[in-house]
Amino acid sequence: CINCIHIIPDLKRLEAEFPNELVVIGVHSAKFSNEGDTENIREVTQRYDLRHPVVNDAEFAVWNAWGARAWPTVALIDPAGNAVGLHAGEGVYDVVQPVIARLVAEFDASGMLDPGPLPLLLEQERTPDTLLSYPGKVHADTASDRLFISDTGHHRIIAARDDGTVTAVFGSGSEGFEDGVGASAAFSSPQGIVVNGNTLYVADTGNHAVRAVDLSTGTVTTLVGTGTQGWPPIGGSVDEVALNSPWALELSNEVLYVANAGTHQIWEVDFADGSARPLVGSAREGTHIGPLLVAELAQPSGLALGDRGVLYFADSESSAIRSAAVSEAGGSTGLVAGGEETLFIFGDRDGTGAEARFQHPLGIDAHDGVLLVADTYNSKIKEVDPTTGTATTLYGGEHGWRDGADPRFYEPGGLSVDGDVLWVADTNNHAIRRIDLTTRT
Repeated sequence: CINCIHIIPDLKRLEAEFPNELVVIGVHSAKFSNEGDTENIREVTQRYDLRHPVVNDAEFAVWNAWGARAWPTVALIDPAGNAVGLHAGEGVYDVVQPVIARLVAEFDASGMLDPGPLPLLLEQERTPDTLLSYPGKVHADTASDRLFISDTGHHRIIAARDDGTVTAVFGSGSEGFEDGVGASAAFSSPQGIVVNGNTLYVADTGNHAVRAVDLSTGTVTTLVGTGTQGWPPIGGSVDEVALNSPWALELSNEVLYVANAGTHQIWEVDFADGSARPLVGSAREGTHIGPLLVAELAQPSGLALGDRGVLYFADSESSAIRSAAVSEAGGSTGLVAGGEETLFIFGDRDGTGAEARFQHPLGIDAHDGVLLVADTYNSKIKEVDPTTGTATTLYGGEHGWRDGADPRFYEPGGLSVDGDVLWVADTNNHAIRRIDLTTRT
């Protein structure tokens, strides 16, 4: 979940500050059934560059023993084996760092600290390099016949032709927050991308910003976001607003829609007046359906603009496809298909409306009056009729790798339709896949 993702920089900062004194052990107590699989957890440790041991607490034994009640929860243990305390929620560094510093001084003086390194074999050290690393999103620009790829694990954006030929790369390949030209710029785990004329907009998720790439010069600038995680979610001028894990983008005329996953909202960036503000969602995580700013969202991670100005979104933590009438005065949200009532209704079932089941969908796009959905944790591509709410599996099943009429995917995260072709960011397979919608191969 986005809250757990948010504490990873805090943990890395603590590990760097106390390299010989602190040991971090991740305990993964899965909400989704897909997340409880050790193979999938192994992928996640690499996707987020975790460099500490991770336990698969599939039966919640550690969770229950420590009395955890929220994701994330951090426990601190001293060298004598005493539990110093628990902290639930984000903001880990500021709470834990002073306590660690005091413990280090105390136990170093008593000679109880062992500064020797732990003999660890990182997953990255036994995994071959790949051209792409966990690509999160893909966007086909029909006007220029170009394909843009968020090479998320490599912290860069790739431009290519539809035959796979790479034509440009934006970002150095190292994590950072730098404007510049081409490879001199730096991103942090970019996700959603969308083209407007000769400008490419990038949801620079790890930097809590939206970046703009001038495709004629390759110059990368920052459109909105300060590089720090924004809270509380307050709108204002684009050069002052702080976003919170923007994950997906969609464009309509002079408005850029941003799935601000970290505050469980959808924001709008108004190019006309240079402002950014919350548009959908109260910032309270949940499933309540109601007026745009009263409704509760749960980590929206995919956006698609449908007919009559309706914005559809993949609401990942509620495992649902939802809608927002953003073009209407006094518009409201609605459920198209998937779970409702709680954040714990998920599965894999074709059906209509609330009877359908998804598992943490991340990608969505509109095509010929229907919605195509990357049902990520089910490793499937599904079709949803927004009028009836009927959800139907089109491609995929057990996760894996296979082309043809009965393909396999591994946690696809992004979709983009270009005519009769559906492009898929097949995240855990480190690949972009091409589906011919006419031959269904």
